[in-house]
Amino acid sequence: MSDEMEFFIFLLEQYSYFKHRSAKDVLQDWDDHSITEKIYSNYWYYHTEALENAFKDIDSLMATGEHAW
Repeated sequence: MSDEMEFFIFLLEQYSYFKHRSAKDVLQDWDDHSITEKIYSNYWYYHTEALENAFKDIDSLMATGEHAW
């Protein structure tokens, strides 16, 4: 498994825990909003920052389709 995929799974699990939802439901939301690939492709940004920054960006992607930065 690639580092990117490993981190993506970790991020999904952490975000799900933070939102008090199942990882399956969160991933479905990401897919429904067409942001899964955007999240996955931001590995180089997300893994060097605090997870809260990634969560803020994901929330922005969910709300607007645009990154927070």
